[in-house]
Amino acid sequence: MTDIVELTRALVDIESITNHEEPVGTFLLEHLAELAARTSGQAERCEVAAHRFNVFAHWGEPVVTLSTHMDTVPPFFPSREDTEFVWGRGSADAKGIIASMIAAAEGLLAAGIRGFGLLFVVGEERNSAGAYAAARNPRGSRYLINGEPTENKLALASKGVLRYEIEARGKLAHSAYPELGESAIEKLLDALQRVRAIRFPSDALLGPTTLNIGVISGGRAPNVVADAALAEIAIRLVGDPDPIRRAMGEAVGGRAELREILCIPPARFDRLEGLATAVVAYTTDIPAFNNTWGKPFLVGPGNIHVAHTNEERVSKHELAAAAQLYQNIVRQLLAKEPS
Repeated sequence: MTDIVELTRALVDIESITNHEEPVGTFLLEHLAELAARTSGQAERCEVAAHRFNVFAHWGEPVVTLSTHMDTVPPFFPSREDTEFVWGRGSADAKGIIASMIAAAEGLLAAGIRGFGLLFVVGEERNSAGAYAAARNPRGSRYLINGEPTENKLALASKGVLRYEIEARGKLAHSAYPELGESAIEKLLDALQRVRAIRFPSDALLGPTTLNIGVISGGRAPNVVADAALAEIAIRLVGDPDPIRRAMGEAVGGRAELREILCIPPARFDRLEGLATAVVAYTTDIPAFNNTWGKPFLVGPGNIHVAHTNEERVSKHELAAAAQLYQNIVRQLLAKEPS
């Protein structure tokens, strides 16, 4: 049986920042191919783009699919452990989840249970490229258990995301004579100030829409009037994105160019008997799957508050509990289906 902690650390130690998932995908494909060979299953490489692929393993026709993502946010840092936690980039989001799902698969197979699959995808941290590719090639699964850090609570809802780039153009000039130029940075700051003044909607279950100005870049030197400036923005959606699109267009106006990069709607999920529940503010691959891999559920070990930080870690106890939890959910969902 898989040592969940050992597998989590092995996965964390393979750098797989978005667009560089090939090494970890190769590791997982080999690991699952070996498991499939011993247990009459199949493991496949599913191409997404050059040097990028999803990994899919299944035992029988998959009624239930356990899925999460292989990629991480930057920067990479390797694993370590103490008595309570595994630390490192991706330990919580979502390589510990991968390890728990593989351990769950081994437990199910040891009990003679088939009819499920494992799907590990690329690109969730940027644009859900792997999930969109998988949605174009469904395998008949009727339930999708998506893994993200929920502290092993079943999520009832998750926010969506609307991403923008705002780019301002200006005219270069010596800063001693600013009247001869046109500052792109000042244009961008004016646009951002108006964006920050937008009154965003709130939802009774999901809470408020939130705005994050995540990246600002531009200019050439302190003594040069800037000719270009760019901001990247993420808005966490709780409802219809169209009113926000209109508000963003009005706020930016002619000050800069507004480009929509990505829109993933919020999602709501059903309950499962016996599971504690939560609501999460982050976005997942689930909307990109668009129900093509079955009715979705969202649950996994780890705390999202430490994901994407230098303190990223996952509880060893939660990893083990998740392996059993995933087995229980698969059994519960298989029991809903005709034999």
